[in-house]
Amino acid sequence: MLRPFRKQHLLILLTVILAFNYLDRWALGIVLQDIKADLELTDTQLGLLTGIAFALFYATMGIPIARWADRGNRITIIGLTTALWSGCVALSAAATNFVQLLLIRVGVAVGEAGCIPPAHSLIAEHFSREERPRAVARYMLAVPLSLLVGYFAAGWLNEFYGWRVTFVLVGLPGVLLAALAALTLSEPRCSKPAVPTNAAIDGNGSRWAERHPSFKEVTSTLWSISAFRHLLICFSVWYFFGYGLQQWQAAFFIRSHGLSTGELGTWLAMIYGGGGLVGVYLGGEWAARYAAGNEQLQLRACAAAFCIYALLMVLTFLAPDHYLAFAAMALANLGGNVAQGPLLATMQTLVPAKMRAMSIALVYMFANLVGMGLGPLAAGALSDALEPVWAEESLRYALVVLCPGYCWAAWHLWRAGESVARDLICVHREESQAAGKINCGREDHLAAVK
Repeated sequence: MLRPFRKQHLLILLTVILAFNYLDRWALGIVLQDIKADLELTDTQLGLLTGIAFALFYATMGIPIARWADRGNRITIIGLTTALWSGCVALSAAATNFVQLLLIRVGVAVGEAGCIPPAHSLIAEHFSREERPRAVARYMLAVPLSLLVGYFAAGWLNEFYGWRVTFVLVGLPGVLLAALAALTLSEPRCSKPAVPTNAAIDGNGSRWAERHPSFKEVTSTLWSISAFRHLLICFSVWYFFGYGLQQWQAAFFIRSHGLSTGELGTWLAMIYGGGGLVGVYLGGEWAARYAAGNEQLQLRACAAAFCIYALLMVLTFLAPDHYLAFAAMALANLGGNVAQGPLLATMQTLVPAKMRAMSIALVYMFANLVGMGLGPLAAGALSDALEPVWAEESLRYALVVLCPGYCWAAWHLWRAGESVARDLICVHREESQAAGKINCGREDHLAAVK
């Protein structure tokens, strides 16, 4: 366990790195309309660029990187991949056609795949079950922080200098962060033997958590956990509708309300950045103070927040002017972001320590392939399909169609809440066994979580 100061340094630096990990996505979203005009692309091509082309490599590369993170030097992984994605983001400025930009985005995807799984593994290792919702929520503050900086900075940089300069300025700081991580963070596995927080004894008397489980063993164990299955499906549905809405919102306000990128970037920075920071922070604090150790209550509260978000986003896209639209969006994002910390913390609590990076990678693989991969593409294709009827307003109604999907994700959250207490019984047994109180075999583990 790290000392308090070193724990906070670790958490802060990982948060800043994650913020830059997400920054280019929001910057890409706000300059999509200019890229479309400059490179003469269709909405379907833009949906492909921001969707499956990126998500396919982001998701699939996350698996081998997570396997490496569960047994290797997580600091090295974070440093190398941060440098890779940052350089590729800056290189986006050199693209002159759709194929070139597509290939560069593949490089960005491979680099960004190495950020989240090892970071969650490090956080879960150094923060207890009661501390995790708060710690993970503070780590996930990076997302609204990136929105705050990304929308504001990208909006005005694009306004004054164009989208190419914007990508250069967004990408280069990540190279410095990669060097800072390599110089100031250390991998606990390099200084002392790993202490298994979720250990089990197999039939031969050896510690199961101290060896590296096979990929098949990881997937079978995770799939046997009912709450984890529902959370995995929830994330996939959430990402499908979330990314479908997120990547096209800037284009919607430009087309339907006539806003410039500078003005729009300022509004979205305040709404997504400011509201997201407050929502994510409050979600983590609420879970840690009033629902600590009560994952069922946490998941049910998140389900309610998702349903409210869906309703408010419908009002956003149907509002007659952009002021009412922004007001509804601000309320939606304040409530919708409270789920970030509790959901991811619950996942890390549900799984054995040696599977934490892989569990996050698998969740993000499915969520990004289904969500990031198909969500923006579905919205773009639906907008093109509605264009003969709704003309310039086709995007508005395409986004309205996607909003109720959040209720589907909420249903899986509720189902996860029904079984999470039972599923956590084995985790408690493993923690007790690590202290010499109980002998829990691997077969007992699999039986307890079913």
